[in-house]
Amino acid sequence: MYAVMAEFVMQRTHEIGIRMALGAHPHDVLRLVLGQGIRMIATGVAIGLAGALALTRLMSSLLFGVSPKDLMTFAAVSLTLAGVALLACYVPARHASRLDPIIAVRHG
Repeated sequence: MYAVMAEFVMQRTHEIGIRMALGAHPHDVLRLVLGQGIRMIATGVAIGLAGALALTRLMSSLLFGVSPKDLMTFAAVSLTLAGVALLACYVPARHASRLDPIIAVRHG
């Protein structure tokens, strides 16, 4: 996730520089990049939950002490992975919010 967001920031450096030169605040840029990351995280969690629920029959023989559709386990794993992914998105977002607009515009 970190690599994807870092690439996203690198490809849009010129655009981010123009936005900042036109008056966008650093928190606006942070929100832009984190918003993109949150959309990817939500999509990944939804696909992952659907896949996990679809595979519960295959996994039920391997589980001991936990029901195949344990809501708390699904919630805990989903929230943990989403939290780590959000942290991975925050680092490139923070970097993007600290770009110098003049250097970013020259980059493009």
